[in-house]
Amino acid sequence: MSAINNTGPAIEVQNLTVGYGSTVLMQNLNFTVNNGEIFVILGGSGCGKSSLLKNLFGLYQPLAGDVLIEGQNITRAQGADRQRIMTSFGVMYQQGALFGSMNLLDNVTLFMQEYTQLTDDQMNLLARCKLDLVGLLPYESYMPSEISGGMQKRAAIARAMALDPKILFLDEPSAGLDPITSADLDSTIQDLSRNLGITFVIVSHELASIYAIADKVIMLDKGAKGMIAEGDPKVLRDTSKDPRVHQFFNRIMSKDAA
Repeated sequence: MSAINNTGPAIEVQNLTVGYGSTVLMQNLNFTVNNGEIFVILGGSGCGKSSLLKNLFGLYQPLAGDVLIEGQNITRAQGADRQRIMTSFGVMYQQGALFGSMNLLDNVTLFMQEYTQLTDDQMNLLARCKLDLVGLLPYESYMPSEISGGMQKRAAIARAMALDPKILFLDEPSAGLDPITSADLDSTIQDLSRNLGITFVIVSHELASIYAIADKVIMLDKGAKGMIAEGDPKVLRDTSKDPRVHQFFNRIMSKDAA
């Protein structure tokens, strides 16, 4: 598990309602992500996990409520204040979303070119450091199509770290990976959290990965339109009295599916 830095919350979610138009996916969400924590959002398909994540980092606007990132309200911030918050974290989308026309080094330096005044040599040096952190330095000149799916995910994490964020948001990082590659990615996430103190907020439904890396989870439920569990995933697996939580963590087939 990660080494927790107890200097205060990285993210505070207050009375958040997630949805679009008149459709509510989740409502009245309240939770805190602590600094240095590996925090996982989980739940059944279609419950709104990825939508919640996108509300947390400002891609979507919530229907109600607030999201505070290191004390700054991204939900209400505008202009330069919003831009400052947006550059304080990094995002890895589900498919990695690397630019196929750029090699790995150029993918990582892209945001540095836009948001810093560094020289090309400085940007290349920092980008190589990021690639080295995820074990991809020997592949800096490779195109995304020339590397495996697991390597693409790690390259996307390196790009998300381009501006030295304290928080990384990862959407289904293990999706489409075989168990060994997924375990390697889990190890990379743990090392970055432990060694650099990065806070991770991860959407996942991969139980093996969740048990391996999560300090804390919240479980969303489509029927309840909200959170039904919060805590250590192994404790929830072993002690929860909620049949929905027990079923999910113990991989019990529903009667309807039998």
